[in-house]
Amino acid sequence: MKELNKQTVNKPTLPVKILQFGEGNFLRAFVDWMIHKANEAGVMNHGITVVQPIAQGMAEMLNKQDCLYHVYLEGIKDKNPIKEITLVKSIVNALNPYEAYEVYKDLFLSSDLEMIISNTTEAGIRYEEGDDLTALPPKSYPAKITALLYQRFQKFNGASDKGLLIICCELIENNGSTLREFVLKHAGYNQLSEDFIQWVKTACYFYDTLVDRIVPGFPRETINEIKEEIEFNDNLVVKGEYFHVWAIGGDAIIREKLPLNKAGLNVLFMEDIKPFRAKKVRILNGSHTAMVPIVLQLGCETVKDAFNTPAVEKFVNQMVNTEVLPAIDENPEELKKFAAKILERFYNPFIKHYLKDISLNSLSKWEARNFPTLKDNVEKLKKDAPLTAFSFAALLVLYSGKSEVVFTPNDTPEFVEFIQKTFNANDIEGWVNGIVNNKKMWTIDLNAIPDFATKVAGHVKIILKKGMLAALNNE
Repeated sequence: MKELNKQTVNKPTLPVKILQFGEGNFLRAFVDWMIHKANEAGVMNHGITVVQPIAQGMAEMLNKQDCLYHVYLEGIKDKNPIKEITLVKSIVNALNPYEAYEVYKDLFLSSDLEMIISNTTEAGIRYEEGDDLTALPPKSYPAKITALLYQRFQKFNGASDKGLLIICCELIENNGSTLREFVLKHAGYNQLSEDFIQWVKTACYFYDTLVDRIVPGFPRETINEIKEEIEFNDNLVVKGEYFHVWAIGGDAIIREKLPLNKAGLNVLFMEDIKPFRAKKVRILNGSHTAMVPIVLQLGCETVKDAFNTPAVEKFVNQMVNTEVLPAIDENPEELKKFAAKILERFYNPFIKHYLKDISLNSLSKWEARNFPTLKDNVEKLKKDAPLTAFSFAALLVLYSGKSEVVFTPNDTPEFVEFIQKTFNANDIEGWVNGIVNNKKMWTIDLNAIPDFATKVAGHVKIILKKGMLAALNNE
């Protein structure tokens, strides 16, 4: 079996035009894979330097393999199994800025550099007051960006063509806009020049994006078989699903500089990604959140297990078709096609998407992803959404500790404690009312839906009396 490096693989020489903060599985199986595809298709010629956002990272491991690795994708396309293995060659090098600051500095001051791409996790885009911009490097990601932009501004004397395109992949709403806000806040706090602030506002472009691909990561359980298949000793294999979509909001500049769609990739450019985000969240994430408390009580462990249960498959498809899609203001036929592609992923037999992982913070997720569907059905369509309401009842039963399975919720402890301590089998409606009216638990008024607690309590009684499968078959 061959080692994986530049001696065993013909790796192209690429100009470093992208500085990437984050070296984890997701970026390598999503962005770096896309850049490689676009380079191979001849629509781009971009090299990436990967930078560790924190002192502990994978730069050394990446460099050991000359930043070469395989992305191993498996999934379902048009109801048929599909597999694709790609040797990614887009990363030029990886570095730890805490140990090689001068190399890092030379890179971000390079005239070749065009853009910054990041995934520093949801916790990465945060404002830390007093973060030292003179540190080598600063601690937080927004402070790092502020410092490197300021040095770049100084080096090029504020030249308008030396600004950067900054593209965020962190899973928070308005990710690019929020980073821009924090950069300007750091600039103000540190009393940086007004000329610099204007340069950030006019010469640098921050893009809000929405990324979507399930990436389990390193396939530890099957790595020996995979190494035999690819014929390389690759210790950086990334496994992911075949499906991918990257929605990027903003001006036309990003379309020109990052023409990934021209390589046949599912990259969607739009002025505003908010409507797309809302649609995707309601259909995909809302289906996950609605399904999880139901299927955990049926003993399922993965999404695949869940969709192998006919009653669950029927429930999710019916909920999407009769309650979710009608409440979205878009062309019904286009919505059906979009939803079909989304739901096809639930059938993927190759990805172990664990339900207990999806169940994290289900209370806030249900409020954000499912309640808007319920509200729109009542207010816009003048009808009930009983399946969505049933999902909330299932969630309360799961958290109550009275369900058919033993389950420890991974959620805000005080909320879980409230649900469990106030449970009253003799007054289910009173119990549900207490939860619905707990203002600490919700950011919105669930009572905006007439008789919401009463209807949910009815579902709870059936689940507790008949069991989840029988209750589900009644729906």
